[in-house]
Amino acid sequence: MRDDDIVISTRSKHGTTWTQMICALLVFQTPDLPAPLPELSPWLDWTIAPVDEVHAKLAAQDHRRFIKTHTPLDGLPIHPAARYIVVARHPLDAAVSLYHQGSNLIRERIAELTGVPVPEAKRNRPSLHDWVVGWTRAQNDPREHLDMLPGVMAHLGDAWARREEPNLLLVHYADLSADLEGEMRRIAAYLDIDVPESRWPALVKAASFAEMKANAEHRAPDPKGLMRSKDAFFRRGTSGAAAELL
Repeated sequence: MRDDDIVISTRSKHGTTWTQMICALLVFQTPDLPAPLPELSPWLDWTIAPVDEVHAKLAAQDHRRFIKTHTPLDGLPIHPAARYIVVARHPLDAAVSLYHQGSNLIRERIAELTGVPVPEAKRNRPSLHDWVVGWTRAQNDPREHLDMLPGVMAHLGDAWARREEPNLLLVHYADLSADLEGEMRRIAAYLDIDVPESRWPALVKAASFAEMKANAEHRAPDPKGLMRSKDAFFRRGTSGAAAELL
C-alpha cells in the first residue's frame, strides 16, 4: 500500500460508487475525469476479474489511489498512513436496492466468467416484499454471506467500534442525500485535499445522483458487461424505499 491510499470499504448498495465518485472529483478536482470511474478506482476483491489484473492496474496508477473493496476492515491490512472510509446505509433500503440490482444482472454472463452455474434460487425469485422480509430473517454466517443482514451488521459494527481511529471516516448514505456539499467538504478535509472555492459548485453537481445517472456509461461498475442496463444501476438514489414497501 501507499501512504496516501484511500480505501473505500462498504457493503453492496451502500453508496460505494457514490463515494468513489466523490473521491475521484476531489483527487482530480474536475468533473471531466480522465477515464471511466471503474478504471480509476478498481474493485480490489472483485471475483470476476483475475487478481493479478486488478493488482497490475493499481500498481500502474500514478494518481492518488482510491480503492473499492467490499471486505470489512477486519479483513484488510490497516496501513497507519492510509485513509479508510466506511459508508453505511439503512440496511432495509440497501436490501431493496440489492433486489433490484439482482434483476439487472445477467446471470448467464456471470456464470460464463466464473464457471459457476446459475443457482436455481436466482432463476425463480420471490416478490420484492417477500424477498426483503426473508432477508431480514435469514441467519447466515456473516463471514460467508456478507450482504445478508448479519454480514451487513458485522461490517458496520466493526467500523463503528473503530470510529475513534484517526485514519477512519464514517459516512452515511442519508447524510450524502441530505447535504451532499457538506459531506464532500467533510471528506475533503479528512483526506487533506484543498479545493478552491470556485471549483466546488461543479464538483458537487457532478456528484449528484442526476449527473451520475446521466453519465452511467462511465460511472457504473460494469467493465465486464454483467448488467442489462448501466442506467438502471442508478435506480433511485434516495432513502425510504423499504419504509414505503413494508
